[in-house]
Amino acid sequence: MSKIHRKLRVEGRVQGVWFRKNTQREARRLGVLGYVQNRMDGSVYIEAEAEEKVMKAFIAWCHQGPERAEVEIVKVSEGQLEGFTEFSIR
Repeated sequence: MSKIHRKLRVEGRVQGVWFRKNTQREARRLGVLGYVQNRMDGSVYIEAEAEEKVMKAFIAWCHQGPERAEVEIVKVSEGQLEGFTEFSIR
C-alpha cells in the first residue's frame, strides 16, 4: 500500500492540555510520520503521512484527543507527500 498525506486543523480546547505531546505519542504508536504544532489562533495544525488504514485510525484519534482536550472541529485536507522521517513537535 502507498502512503497518503493529510493536513489537519484541530479546533476547540486543544492548547494547554498536552495535545501535541499526546498526538506525537499516538502517531509514533501507529507509525504515522509528520509533525504537530500550535497555531496563534488557538488551534493545532498537523501534517501526517501514513498508509490509508493507519491514517483513518490517527484521524479518528484526533477527533477525541487526550483526556483534557475538548475537540470541536477537525478539518482534514489532502496534501503532497513530503517524505517525513519522524513525527515531531514544532
